[in-house]
Amino acid sequence: MIDHTGLIVSSGERSRDFYTQALAPLGYGLVVSHDGVAAFGPPGMPLFWIYQGPNPHTGVHIALSAADHDAVDRFHAAALAAGGTDHGAPGLRPEYHEHYYGAFVLDPDGNNIEAVYHAPA
Repeated sequence: MIDHTGLIVSSGERSRDFYTQALAPLGYGLVVSHDGVAAFGPPGMPLFWIYQGPNPHTGVHIALSAADHDAVDRFHAAALAAGGTDHGAPGLRPEYHEHYYGAFVLDPDGNNIEAVYHAPA
């Protein structure tokens, strides 16, 4: 349903570096980068944008699809290594549905970024 989305961030460079590392396990790479703006996605498809601005978004929740449980685990580890804060270790979330497997991190501005896989392992 959603074609692309974006966040205003406090530091374009810091957030670009964070998301470049955190999103790699999900198959998203840096597609656009200039003057405090960056976009991530598959090659040639900028799906997730960040923009440096004076009033950064905080407390936003964005869930990104993962290919499998391993990709969720690798996302979480990469995001923590990139300076993110743990906001929910990888694992099943049966309160959402039987096969919901997700992990949550807070980005440098405090946004809740999730990787999720919905099928059985």
